[in-house]
Amino acid sequence: MTVQDTGSVEDLAARLRPGFTLGVATAAFQIEGSLTADGRGPSGWDAFAEKPGAIIDGGSPAIACDHYNRADQDIALMQELGVDSYRFSLSWPRIQPDGQGAVNQRGLDFYDRLIDKLLAAGIAPMVTLYHWDTPLPLEHAGGWLNRETALRFGAYSAVAAERFGDRVSSWVTVNEPVSVTLQGYALGAHSPGLQLLFDCLPAAHHQLLGHGLAVQALRGAGVAGQIGISNMHSPVRPASNRLSDRLMSDALDLILNRIYADAILLGRYPKPPLAVWPWFRSLGPVQDGDLETISQPLDFYGLNYYYPLKVASGRGPAEIPTGTAEEMANVPFHLAAYQEYETTGFGWPEAPEQLAVLLQEMQERYGDALPPVYITEGGASFPEPEHVNGPVQDTNRITYLAEHLGHALTATGPGGQAEGLDLRGYYVWTLLDNFEWAAGYSQRFGLVHVDFDTLERTPKESYYWLRALERARRRGL
Repeated sequence: MTVQDTGSVEDLAARLRPGFTLGVATAAFQIEGSLTADGRGPSGWDAFAEKPGAIIDGGSPAIACDHYNRADQDIALMQELGVDSYRFSLSWPRIQPDGQGAVNQRGLDFYDRLIDKLLAAGIAPMVTLYHWDTPLPLEHAGGWLNRETALRFGAYSAVAAERFGDRVSSWVTVNEPVSVTLQGYALGAHSPGLQLLFDCLPAAHHQLLGHGLAVQALRGAGVAGQIGISNMHSPVRPASNRLSDRLMSDALDLILNRIYADAILLGRYPKPPLAVWPWFRSLGPVQDGDLETISQPLDFYGLNYYYPLKVASGRGPAEIPTGTAEEMANVPFHLAAYQEYETTGFGWPEAPEQLAVLLQEMQERYGDALPPVYITEGGASFPEPEHVNGPVQDTNRITYLAEHLGHALTATGPGGQAEGLDLRGYYVWTLLDNFEWAAGYSQRFGLVHVDFDTLERTPKESYYWLRALERARRRGL
């Protein structure tokens, strides 16, 4: 599929339901740079990125895409792209440097200007309150292992709600609490770099409690926009029909998916199989009222989908690269490869039909308890040059996006396997090539190529494909 394949674009555009949102997503720490500008305080990720060997290519987030100084240029790119919405995150330490107490007005002013310029460009802001950049003083006090961080997050959310609540269309409280818990506290591949394995679960509970407190703060401030959360979910399957593989698959499904969604949507934590119950002991006891706070009704649920997982019992290296191969060798299961799928630049399986499976699982598990759903992140990295003279011919990314969006629409349409699930939108990860956490600048997910020496932006063919899809959809309205 190419940009010139207008028939495919027209056909896909015709399948987009009225009101369906097409957007792009970013995160503050990955694009803003200016880590010491305007009174911003340090985050746990600032400290983690300075550790020798923590970032694969030794890259620094200090400049990243320099979005802090180039926001006008990036908004112009989005306006030309024609997207309905832009999902971005607020930097907690830019707004509240210590994670509590004094508020940094210059940080608030930056996001004020950004939101106003987005609205002037006809782009609806979807604001994420927390995308992994915990203020360093809170990280030093235990981070998400400390219940106090949830309380501080609720107070910070109230500050953001008061300042921006009249103009933000949608709010995401916490992005991917599962990734923070597993990558940051269980396996140590991300900030804060702890390797607690199954003792990481208090970080999950406290993020969910922080989510609930943020919902209360947003509603208490009377914000005009919708309120939800985003989490990464993956279909999990056993590598064989052996009892041990099925048990490990069920356990990982709980750790990766159900701990979060069950608590948020059903107001309870799932009961693990007896054989693996000791792994989940650190999740409790839960204080009275916590689950009621966590499970308040939401306006939407955000799904971030990248790949499915296949699980085999026994220790061994992960056959799907997750950036945590060494640490994963210490757990009693390992990730097996999907031989039938091509892989992305990260080595992740390209499995668009598994997005449909995920949507079906969400519908079957949660039924009427599941609010409308947005796919709040979907995208892929592929090997691309550091310097370009024109658009990157990223037909692989175009195919990836078209197939994932197509499968999601089919699954949730009439007669689809997830018919009844109210799918409201799809946000492409990501607008710009960026600082990809522990992978540094080695993985390019962007619709727009960024030369990290000159910071020049060059739209890729996938950018023009999405623009063609937007224009075809508008012609059909």
